[in-house]
This record gives sequence, C-alpha cells and structure tokens, in this order.
Amino acid sequence: MGSLVKEETSSLMTKFLENCGGYAVVDGGFATELQRHGADINDPLWSAKCLITSPHLVTKVHLDYLEAGANIIITASYQATIQGFVAKGLSVGEAESLLRRSVEIACEAREIFYNRCTKGLWDFDYTGKASGRPVLVAASVGSYGAYLADGSEYSGIYGDSVSKETLKDFHRRRVQTLEKSGPDLIAFEAIPNKLEAEAYADLLEKEDIDIPAWFSFTSKDGVSVPRGDSVVECAKVADACKKVVAIGINCASPRFIHDLIISLRQVTRKPIVVYPNSGEVYDGLNKKWIKSGEESEEDFVSYVSKWRDEGASLFGGCCRTTPNTIRAIAKVLSGESPAASKLKFEQ
Repeated sequence: MGSLVKEETSSLMTKFLENCGGYAVVDGGFATELQRHGADINDPLWSAKCLITSPHLVTKVHLDYLEAGANIIITASYQATIQGFVAKGLSVGEAESLLRRSVEIACEAREIFYNRCTKGLWDFDYTGKASGRPVLVAASVGSYGAYLADGSEYSGIYGDSVSKETLKDFHRRRVQTLEKSGPDLIAFEAIPNKLEAEAYADLLEKEDIDIPAWFSFTSKDGVSVPRGDSVVECAKVADACKKVVAIGINCASPRFIHDLIISLRQVTRKPIVVYPNSGEVYDGLNKKWIKSGEESEEDFVSYVSKWRDEGASLFGGCCRTTPNTIRAIAKVLSGESPAASKLKFEQ
C-alpha cells in the first residue's frame, strides 16, 4: 500500500475499499485478547505494556485477527505515549523506540501472514483469496484521557486548564513518531470531545503529517460524545480536515451504531468506519466491565448488514470482541448467510 500513500490522501480509502470489494474488515478488541493469551496489563500503560514485556503476544493477536479476515490491523499504541513511558522510568528515546516498534510489529505480522498464505499454512473457510487480501496497518492514537488513566477518557472532561494547545503539545511528538514509523494511516480512536478532534485536525494540517488518518468518536447515548458535544458537530471537524479519509465510531454500544451512522451521513460523504464494543459497559473508575441486561442476548454480527445498508463501509469490533467476532463479520461481508455467523461473545 506504500504507493497509495504518495497519492492524494483522499483517494487512499476509496481505492482500498475498491480493492476489498467495497467493504473492509477492521480487527477487534486488543487488550482482552492479550489477557486471554496470559498478559498482565493491569497498568497505566494498559495494552502498551506488552510492547515492553511481551511483544510476541502483540504479534500473536495481530495474526489471530488477520487469520480471522481483518483488512486493517490497529497497532498496540492506543495507550502508548512518550509521557506515559517516561513516567515508567524510560528515556524519551526509549519511548519513541517503543512507539516505532508498535508499528513495526504490526507490519511484521502482515508479512508473516502473507508468507503463510503463500505457503498454504492458513485454513480459510470463508474465502479462497486470503493471499491477495489487501491489509493496511493503522497506527492507533488514544486520547489524552487514556494517558491519564483516571477514567476521563470515558467522560471527555479534562478540566479548564487543558486547552487545544495543551492537547496539541501532548500529542505532537507521538503522532510525528508514529507517522515516520511506516503505517498506512493513523487511527485517532475513541475521541471523547470536540476539543481533542480539533487538536488532531490542527496537527494533521499544520505539522506536515504525510499519511492519512481516520477519526473515530465514542458515544454513550447515540447522540453525543462523552463530553456532551454533538456527534454531528464533532464529525464536521473531521470532515473539514483534508487528511481525514474516514470518520466513524468505536467503543460504543452496538445498539447506538445505526443512529450514529445516520448522524454521520448528515455531514460527510467520506467512508464511515464502525467498530463498537460487545455491548457491555465499562466502569472507568472501578476498571471493570459490567454486563448490560438489555443486550446480553443480542447477536453483534446480526447488525452488520443493517449498518452496511445505512452507509458504513468498514466494520470491526472494539472492547470485548474477539477474532470469532471478526471472522463472523468477514463471513457476512463476503456474502455468507448471517446464520452461519452466529456467536456468543467469549467472556
């Protein structure tokens, strides 16, 4: 995909989707998969801790999602920040090296995947075209609140002392380092307020970032982002930024996605990406998942065709979703009967 990056950024996602057959599959939950493989991520760095302690598990999760059918794998850098690594005793140089490593691991996993496809080592039951499947690496950027690890990423409330310039200063070197590490795009994820979206847009436009990005907001009510700003108003910020090639929603309940896609379509013609969580609710203060009685019996994948009909083009999962989820989404998008894709979420 390197040649596409050199072209006008607005065309990258359009051409990529064409190569994927019109729709693309994003990977799923990362931290919970690391835990399933034995990682201890009870740490302010969260999943980024594995870049230090167990990078082989990061590779394993990437490969699991590629085998499941993902067209886009997202790096383990959501909570990886220079400031966060320095707080753990690392130097700035070491912190930047870990940021670069997050991208390198994902790119290496893609190469391993393609090599195994060529050698016929994967058993793909949903498509015979795995070896020719386009795969992008998206460098994840989490919010300022994710770095704080105090629950504010779920409220979007950073206090009056945090301005747009504060956020730009916080993210600038991180974004520059990730951009120079070789990803195909940058995924600004779970954006909880309009101010941070504006800061990201300024960085993309004014800091000579040469690769495209997507902006993905989060919502707890299907109307606004956690800070209370309208999703529509936030999407306008993303739509106005020429470097942004897709706009979407992640880490929201599946039951809100339908209406959120409709809201996004009011203000943008850019491709829409949706990767909600499993439907469970995260208690940011107590750091635990709470089952939602309203959604415990819902089949996540049954929504995918409806979201596609409303105008979304990229589909995946966020917290508590698994490679099984992604495999089922890939089956639906490839035209298999949704009945073949029923699953319950792994707990």
